[in-house]
Amino acid sequence: MRTAFWLAGAAALVLASPAFAGDTIKIGFVSTFSGPTAVIGNDMRNSFELALDHLGRKMDGKPVEVIYEDDGQKPDVGKQKTEKLVQSDKVDFIVGYIWSNVLLASLKTAVDSKTFLISANAGPSQLAGELCSPYVFSTSWQNDQTPQAMGLYMNQKGVKSVFLIGPNYAAGKDMLAGLKNTFKGEIKGEEYTVWPSQLDFSAELSKARASGAESIFVFYPGAAGVQFLNQYAQAGLKSTMPLYTAFTVDELSLPLQKENALGVPGAQEWVNDLPNEQNKRFVADYRKKYTGLRPTYYGAQTYDAAQLINSAVVAVKGDTSKKDAMKAEMEKANFKSLRGAFKYGNNHIPVQSFYLQDVVKDAEGQLALKTVATIVENDQDRFHDKCQMK
Repeated sequence: MRTAFWLAGAAALVLASPAFAGDTIKIGFVSTFSGPTAVIGNDMRNSFELALDHLGRKMDGKPVEVIYEDDGQKPDVGKQKTEKLVQSDKVDFIVGYIWSNVLLASLKTAVDSKTFLISANAGPSQLAGELCSPYVFSTSWQNDQTPQAMGLYMNQKGVKSVFLIGPNYAAGKDMLAGLKNTFKGEIKGEEYTVWPSQLDFSAELSKARASGAESIFVFYPGAAGVQFLNQYAQAGLKSTMPLYTAFTVDELSLPLQKENALGVPGAQEWVNDLPNEQNKRFVADYRKKYTGLRPTYYGAQTYDAAQLINSAVVAVKGDTSKKDAMKAEMEKANFKSLRGAFKYGNNHIPVQSFYLQDVVKDAEGQLALKTVATIVENDQDRFHDKCQMK
């Protein structure tokens, strides 16, 4: 009877334990799915789901389970959601993160638990430098890199002076610092606005006008970018103070910015018309799966994150306990990136090219982004020498 009782109890324990533990690849996904910037998080989720479609919804033959969590664009909430994914859900990987302040608040939880975290957007300078980790990878960039590319372009254009405007949080500070790092002209002034609540930029635009600068550089993603560009045009500055941007004009904001975005150049490591076959398939299938929508760089970077994870899982034949082997494989960037070939620096930040993008009307008469030129090739972030990988 004791043996029968023990066997019955063991069977009950098996049934009560997590279903087929180890037979699925569990991925936590932290992004913003509510509020004005939910459109960004939704685009990232769309692209991740498309990547899973392209992978047959499996990695090395194992089904993939994705647990989506909404950070509400708040660092404390993002930290709580990351803790849940690590401690309760026991995910194999965490991916996502739009905002640098949310990522910084969440980072320690992932690193301390040795859970691989792949940032599909946020790229704070600390992540590339003193907070780099064997368990943290980026499929986007370090924040400074894109505005640095724009600074180089402005030098090529012969721009002599600029007024800087951006949001007062980690990424905003990095973006303006990046522009200042490469721009050789005079900085006539810089203004930091309340983030994310401030959407009235009339005071900052008045200061820019009064500064005597010949141009403006701005970083505002999402709804803030729509409001800024519209107010810039309404203030009559478009004909007198050319605007240069990073992450302000994209396929999500463009339908709302409309003609106001024409003639406003930006810099990016991915634009929808990059001519490699993987990218062509991604753009076509995205537009087919999500009717009426166009993919963005947010989505492209998130698609690449799924491919990076898959490369690691395949390399260890689905055994995600082999952390060192997965890290070694991910460091190779051995997958077909939508931006073409890139490699990882010593800090797990991509070494990659950046392009000049412009707004044009496509064959359908709709506004779209177009690659105009390569600004810089194989760019490595300027904080990599501060990374002591441990």
